Amino acid sequence: MSTPFTADAVEAIKRHMNDDHAEDALIIVRGLGGRPDATSALTSDVDGEAIEFTVDGGERVRVPWGETLTERAQVRTAVVRLYQEACGRLGIAARGEH
Repeated sequence: MSTPFTADAVEAIKRHMNDDHAEDALIIVRGLGGRPDATSALTSDVDGEAIEFTVDGGERVRVPWGETLTERAQVRTAVVRLYQEACGRLGIAARGEH
């Protein structure tokens, strides 16, 4: 697992995801994380290879980015891509704003 992000960057990403995009995280876990019946997902880690969620208060689920990220600026685009892909797999409409 590569870690191109500082600890402060990881904490900021986690905080942003959990404060502003908790519903998106749940959609990613349901559509791409192999947990279609999950009821909650908190972002628990981020590295260059994947984003990790704590699902339903315990199990950790990693969802790969699909490419190796090397800069913090890439995270937003990668999360939006995962969200849109998960919506497609789940057959739900993706929200336009991100």
